[in-house]
Amino acid sequence: MRSQALRSAILRIGILRLVMLIGLLGLAARAGQLAVMNPEAAAHGQRQLHTRITLPASRGLILDRNSKELALSIEAPSVYVLPQLLKERASTFAKLAKALGLKEEAVRRRVGQRTGFTYLARWIQKDQAQQIEMLDLPGVGIEYEPRRTYPAGRIAGTLIGFADIDGHGRRGIEQMMDEWLRGQPQQLAVQRDARGKLLGTIALDPREAAGGDVVLTLDSGLQAEAEAALAKVVKDSKARRGIVIAIEPQTGDVLTLAEWPGFDPNQFRTTPYTQTRSPSFHDALEPGSTIKAFLVATALDQGAATVNTQIDTGEGWVRVPGKTIHDHHPYGVLNMTGVLRHSSNVGAVWLGEKIGPEDYHAALGRFGLGSSTRSGFPSESSGLLRNWKKWQPLDLATASFGQGMNVTPIQLAMATAALANRGELMQPRLVKARRTALGQWESIPPVSAGQAIQPAAAEAALQMLESVVSAEGTGRLAALNNVRVAGKTGTAQHLEVETGRYSTHRYTAWFVGVAPADDPKVAMVIAIEEPRGPQHSGGSVAAPLFATIATSQLARHGIITAPEPLSAPKNPAWLVAQKKRLAEKKAQQVASLPSVAPVELQAVSSPPPSSTRSRSNKRKKAPVQIPLGKTALDPVLVPDFSGFSLAAARSMAANETLDLEITGSGQGHVVKQMPAAGTVLIGRKRTVRLRISAQSEGG
Repeated sequence: MRSQALRSAILRIGILRLVMLIGLLGLAARAGQLAVMNPEAAAHGQRQLHTRITLPASRGLILDRNSKELALSIEAPSVYVLPQLLKERASTFAKLAKALGLKEEAVRRRVGQRTGFTYLARWIQKDQAQQIEMLDLPGVGIEYEPRRTYPAGRIAGTLIGFADIDGHGRRGIEQMMDEWLRGQPQQLAVQRDARGKLLGTIALDPREAAGGDVVLTLDSGLQAEAEAALAKVVKDSKARRGIVIAIEPQTGDVLTLAEWPGFDPNQFRTTPYTQTRSPSFHDALEPGSTIKAFLVATALDQGAATVNTQIDTGEGWVRVPGKTIHDHHPYGVLNMTGVLRHSSNVGAVWLGEKIGPEDYHAALGRFGLGSSTRSGFPSESSGLLRNWKKWQPLDLATASFGQGMNVTPIQLAMATAALANRGELMQPRLVKARRTALGQWESIPPVSAGQAIQPAAAEAALQMLESVVSAEGTGRLAALNNVRVAGKTGTAQHLEVETGRYSTHRYTAWFVGVAPADDPKVAMVIAIEEPRGPQHSGGSVAAPLFATIATSQLARHGIITAPEPLSAPKNPAWLVAQKKRLAEKKAQQVASLPSVAPVELQAVSSPPPSSTRSRSNKRKKAPVQIPLGKTALDPVLVPDFSGFSLAAARSMAANETLDLEITGSGQGHVVKQMPAAGTVLIGRKRTVRLRISAQSEGG
């Protein structure tokens, strides 16, 4: 019995094996048929299990000069779908929409009719990724990819730029050094299970694929301090924006490039693209009176003037074809230092004519104005410096004090650094070194852009510019304690496009400076665009900011100092000289007047009560009361009120027994008077009409 049962069991097992063998042979035959007769179906099955995807390489670091990380890449989760493996699409889309905070229709549109690997949402939150992984949805998975992050936030945001979601550099250093930073994208062979989940990958060596690192010349600590100080000035002055650039003169290193308002590169997806640009490189502005620093340096370099040259600026105005150009005050005879100290437009026009249009234009070009600095910064503007052959006499005159040309702040910063570098112009250096992913370093050396002027002329100009930061100079608020400062202010009017005329209320307040002047460590340019406060000149808005930021910059070199604003003297030299000239002119004019018989003074008594007055007494005029020492016929020489505040003008009028009629805001200074200065008034009518503007101080 037992042997019969055993034989029966062996028979059943044999039959089962035969059936299984036949089934396997059938499957093999079907697979062969698919492979031979229907290769697309076979490939489709393989694609469900194997695929290749392209991931951007890990982007290199951006570091400041002290190796502080300013930009780095982290792994961020992204959710993907394999549409051909999705089950119960309606339910899957609803669950994904809830986890991602999206509408179901949005999820459906993103998947659409796609059949291959598709990102549904990138750079999602980690808790969202965990929630989706727990759902374990067929055809849905989480993949980690590089994401750019900026630890310093908005600090130097417009300089650094950003990398977009696909790892491409946009704006700033990210775009400028994109090829070096991004490395080589990785081709990944991916194996998935039947539900579309990753089983494994075969990747390149990450060190070979990763991008290289970049070390900037920027000092992020100084940058943060500069941005904070700049933001305060912009807000306090109600300005549209502000710029600060600090340069190491000998190397061209950009130590600080602060722009307000800037942007946070971490928020690039919600920031208007226009706000991510750098006005230091992209925008060109009129430099105003800061150009006089380079005008004087050029005159010295070319022998058009010497440090002892005397220029008679007369009564503070000069007529050129098409326009009368004014100074803020009549300064009389000025030497070259005086032209800079008082920012004399009349003196500048004289120097421009001495140099000539061709030589002046060429000199500005040697200072790097009107052409790209070749910094490598993306989309850098070249500014605008018209061909000198097209200049009319008025163009040369206005170019001498910074009108009719446009320069970028970085151009002006490098030109200022050239004066501090014994006349040698450097290219701005933004990148100090770079490093491969394998750790090999490559330094980026400084590059000279040529000799703008001879060393002796540069040194002489720098010494003369120290007078601008003296008590009588327009830049006295830039002074530092125990540190010599050379600088130049500028208050540039904006050209109104609609009218073609210069605005009377829109300005750029400039200051360019070097410290210490006798051993330059830093050259700086400051621009405050459209300040709307009571003060808007370069001397009142930009100069104090220079002192604040220079204090931090010099501490880096162990030079301890502090802002030391100087007070303007009560009787500046120009005012003393003006009073002397007026006194001499008055004496000459009075001497030429015909003699006048003395007027007999009458005693003045109180009139009788009206009830006792006679009819004849009512018709009599009361005797004229004349101040002691004056008579109604005493001649009065009208002073020059131009440039004075309303309070000062009232005091001057009182001293001369003059009446005033005022028009204008009353908050600025006298810009027009009638009758003109030097007019002799005789008789009882001693009225002078004054017009007051909003402008408070020249640049």
